[in-house]
Amino acid sequence: MNEHYPFILAPLPYPCDALEPYIDSLTVTIHHERHQAGYVQALNELLCGCPQLQGYSLEALICNKNELPEKVRDKIQRNAGGLWAHELYFDCMTRCGSGNGAPCGKLAKAIEQTYGCFAQFQEVFTQTALQCNGSGWVWLACKQDGSLCILCTPLQETPLPQGMRAILVVDVWEHAYYLKYQNRRELYLQNWWKLVDWEFAERNYADIP
Repeated sequence: MNEHYPFILAPLPYPCDALEPYIDSLTVTIHHERHQAGYVQALNELLCGCPQLQGYSLEALICNKNELPEKVRDKIQRNAGGLWAHELYFDCMTRCGSGNGAPCGKLAKAIEQTYGCFAQFQEVFTQTALQCNGSGWVWLACKQDGSLCILCTPLQETPLPQGMRAILVVDVWEHAYYLKYQNRRELYLQNWWKLVDWEFAERNYADIP
């Protein structure tokens, strides 16, 4: 992805069928080439008329709300947030069978210190995702003091404006799972754990200042 306008649709880090059988190829294709691509297109169209913002990164657009023109502020933030969240979502999964099934390194220790054990962390994360009312995202994030937290954000909101850094995220909008799972969000989440790229999450955590 370009760091600033014009943004482009980043290619997936794996083929569209790589997440089978847990997330089907059609869902991945539609999710990436229509939903994520839609945020790219809409954001570029908005920024085309705002040359003063064309040097901003996605994170800057998300975090500096008061610097955006009031007329298009909400639309820019919604599309920037949607693009940023979708890219992280796809990046934090890996080809079926290639993940190690559990966190590693410093992140594993931080999860144990915060939640007692990995199983308890999974339970809290899953329950948070199940209780997300409507469309949104559930994140494992790092606060400014270095501590971990699990939080749910609605629509296309991210933890960035709260000064947090996201480590991994699951999309609980229905378009992320409905073709395969219909209303069975719990089964989608159960299988999503089998796809989490914990090596990516560890690198992401290690990069946090």
